[in-house]
Amino acid sequence: MSRGRVLALADDLSGAAETAIALRLPSRIVLGASSGGLRAEGGSVALPATGDCVVVDLDSRQLPPTHAARSVQTAVAAGAFHGGLLFKKVDSLLRGNLAAETAAYAAGARGVVIASALPVAGRTVRGGVVHLGGVPLHATDAWRAEGRPPPRSVSQALRGVPTALVPLSVVRGGALADALDARFAQGRHPVCDAETDEDLDLIAAAAHELGPDVRTLGTGGLAAALGRLLAPAPGPAVPRPRDTPDRPLLVVVGTAEPTAVAQIAHLTAVGARHVPLSADELMSAPTSRLDITPIGITVVSLTGPVSPASSRELVTALASAVADVAGGSDLVLTGGETARRVLDALGITQLRPVAQIHHGAVHSRAPDGRCVVTRPGSYGEADSLLRIARALRPETPHPEPPHPDPVHPAPSRLRGEAL
Repeated sequence: MSRGRVLALADDLSGAAETAIALRLPSRIVLGASSGGLRAEGGSVALPATGDCVVVDLDSRQLPPTHAARSVQTAVAAGAFHGGLLFKKVDSLLRGNLAAETAAYAAGARGVVIASALPVAGRTVRGGVVHLGGVPLHATDAWRAEGRPPPRSVSQALRGVPTALVPLSVVRGGALADALDARFAQGRHPVCDAETDEDLDLIAAAAHELGPDVRTLGTGGLAAALGRLLAPAPGPAVPRPRDTPDRPLLVVVGTAEPTAVAQIAHLTAVGARHVPLSADELMSAPTSRLDITPIGITVVSLTGPVSPASSRELVTALASAVADVAGGSDLVLTGGETARRVLDALGITQLRPVAQIHHGAVHSRAPDGRCVVTRPGSYGEADSLLRIARALRPETPHPEPPHPDPVHPAPSRLRGEAL
């Protein structure tokens, strides 16, 4: 399959970076449609050349639905006018303005093929229902920070958009393109079940077979399937920035995910400095009074409960405080909202992806030369931040193994003893 030009849209920055790496093409990440010159009318449009990809972070997850839809409409009009392949990245937990943005994305297309599974993260779709580790999304606490219950299915999340289920048996049945076309003929957009990357490969191939007036919408898993289709061999890697161990490494954890506590602990175990900030400190204290100037590896995180209603204001305050001291620091930013606000405060409008450290943790280079790693807040094992730090700072020590207790030595395991 020959490489084509691709315009991809994401509703937050960590998702945009994940998409750029997954598509396997030389890529540029643009922070906001206006900063990249993506305009449907008047003036030139800075879209990718053949074989290249532009991924636009529309920064629309927290916008009112009508504003989010308008940002998608503008970007789609630019991409469609220039004949590019369009891809819309959505959150694998179905967060954001999913219905409004999908309706805008579908306008003018014969149909949209929807696949919201992300097998690499244990997120599958069966019977049109997203499952996390085999548990339906609506039976988990994955939406605890949203302030409302999660949708019970992909179709419910897309309320107002006409959809039709494509069960797993059809995805794997050998006539998927015909099945998708039949749903388009009914005026419906197919929602595809998927449990594996191979399922997503079948979906991407069938959608591509139906032509450029059929668009795809899904997670980074579907983006990766499109990447394998368009570029069976990954393109040449962007040269890695020169090692800069003399620069501070500033890690900003703006997520409320419980896993963040363990991730930070792995960093502090190897000597990183941790500066926890409460909401009251951020919102009331002048930045000059917050002791967050980075030295070596410094982790800044939010502590205590965060109300969904005030989360955007709080993240903006965190970003402002960080930008005041970031200087020439390299950055690790967890949570798409946090990452975008920090880079906005620093005046950084574009990134060039360099490599993926682990799934979702994307190492990019900013125009000013600094390294920037973005990662969704809900991703990563307990050692995620340590792995990222070690990728940027190979000299970071390994954690020391726990010392045996001389008073209460660990009991030896006897033959037949349960492990």
